[in-house]
Amino acid sequence: MAKRKEILISGFGGQGVVRIGQILSLASVYQGAYTTMLISHGTETRGGYVRSQVVISDAPVDSPIVENPDYFCALSKAAYNKFISLVKNGTIIYDPGYVELNNESTVNHLSINARELATYELGKELFANVIVLGVLSKLMSDILDKENVLKAMLERIIRFQEENKKAFEMGYNLI
Repeated sequence: MAKRKEILISGFGGQGVVRIGQILSLASVYQGAYTTMLISHGTETRGGYVRSQVVISDAPVDSPIVENPDYFCALSKAAYNKFISLVKNGTIIYDPGYVELNNESTVNHLSINARELATYELGKELFANVIVLGVLSKLMSDILDKENVLKAMLERIIRFQEENKKAFEMGYNLI
């Protein structure tokens, strides 16, 4: 594993931003890695700003702050606009249904129609975050085993497990 991987997930409340962070952190523990996770959000119960910062390392984590994300999952336009400047050499995963690209950015962007896929293939937008998790897991397969991510996901998401497995596989197989 690389010394330190930083993952930033941000969007609005109700999109599963925190859940993705929890799953990645738990999978990291199963992998035997060191991990931290920070959550920040607005005062709204649903629909407000949410951010999850995950750091995974093969050594104790000195700071839980994501300063230069290796992966940034932008699940809303506001999140994309707020945090794009943090990404120097990483990959931005975004849903074009929510995010309008900044054409001046030179970092790698990966477009995933998660909301559309979840709605048309699984019948509910609810599964869009797990599709994104699947994509992110594939990108991070050098440090996290797919089986550990699935195990963590099924422990953290107890409802609709079959649908979530399908959503995860859809995302994992997209790239």
